[in-house]
Amino acid sequence: MDVANKSTVSEFVLLGLSNSWELQMFFFMVFSLFYVATMVGNSLIVITVIVDSHLHSPMYFLLTNLSVIDMSLASFATPKMITDYLTGHRTISFDGCITQIFFLHLFTGTEIILLMAMSFDRYIAICKPLNYASIISPQVCVALVIASWTVGIMHSMSQVIFALTLPFCGPNKVDSFFCDLPVVFQLACVDTYVLGLFMISTSGIIALSCFILLLNSYVIVLVTIKRHSRGSSKALSTCTAHFIVVFLFFGPCIFIYMWPLSSFLVDKILSVFYTIFTPILNPVIYTLRNQEVKTAMRKLKNRFLNFNKATPSHYF
Repeated sequence: MDVANKSTVSEFVLLGLSNSWELQMFFFMVFSLFYVATMVGNSLIVITVIVDSHLHSPMYFLLTNLSVIDMSLASFATPKMITDYLTGHRTISFDGCITQIFFLHLFTGTEIILLMAMSFDRYIAICKPLNYASIISPQVCVALVIASWTVGIMHSMSQVIFALTLPFCGPNKVDSFFCDLPVVFQLACVDTYVLGLFMISTSGIIALSCFILLLNSYVIVLVTIKRHSRGSSKALSTCTAHFIVVFLFFGPCIFIYMWPLSSFLVDKILSVFYTIFTPILNPVIYTLRNQEVKTAMRKLKNRFLNFNKATPSHYF
């Protein structure tokens, strides 16, 4: 039986973060600044890595892909939320809601695998430096990125297929600023408690398992760094930056999907964190803690300034 055909709800109402006009204007300004900073910061990383030949290495290739994913993750819901604060239009079509679920899980699933790939890259670079060039080849890097997107697509499709089988015939108020399974499946007109809890908690278990694997790899890397004091400062700085990104990304995801029926207020705060705040942490952490990236950005800035000076201001 096609239960998806039972859905009579054509749109959902996104309740957002607050009904207070003052808070909405505050969120509008803060989130707009964060969104612009996220897009500019990550775009700078992508451009810098592409332009500077010294950064054409596996680590920065993976970092560039992480920046692309972060920009995508920041864009799947934030622009609509910012626009809704101005227009007061908080509805989203059924198809639009399903689309948000798809892209949310696509980008988060892809980022999880990509972060594991970056951890693997650092593990080989520090623990097996003599074999690094042969193991982490350009072909392997491309394969890791393709694998990340493939896993992300498969994961998001499983979530969307489950969402499409749910019949929605009554309540349509989503207590969040975007659509996701933990809040949407509770609006279904059928008892989906056990199945829904299983589907959503599975995402949490996967995220927790990946986080534990990443934690173990970084522990091994840090132990190796401690044993080899020569050149440990740069390696420690890089690994610390990686782990900060990993912890701040995985923490909210694990909490939301391991305990899907927890407080909506807590879920809202954590949702804001990993969809709006975390994407900007990537350029901040990597540029402030990475001397190579800072040097490359200074060169890019000087090249741009010199180009402007060399370009005539008047042609006529």
